[in-house]
Amino acid sequence: MPIIKSAIERAKTNVKANKRNSSQLSTMRTTVKKFETAVTAHDEKAAALYVAASSAVDKAASKGLIKRNKAARDKSRMAARLAKANA
Repeated sequence: MPIIKSAIERAKTNVKANKRNSSQLSTMRTTVKKFETAVTAHDEKAAALYVAASSAVDKAASKGLIKRNKAARDKSRMAARLAKANA
């Protein structure tokens, strides 16, 4: 346990940030999984879910939750799966 006042305050801030980051990561993963299940099930809503998932991945990358290269890789893979499903 921290004893110095600034360390105590920083510990509280870290807890808040951890909750916020975990929530945003969870939201991103959920939207991506919804897209994946829609593509697998050949659902017509897959295109709309792709837009939502792509946006969630971009938002996570902009917040620093995932790296930019991972965001680009994930979006590329999702786009390829969508194109393959539509073909």
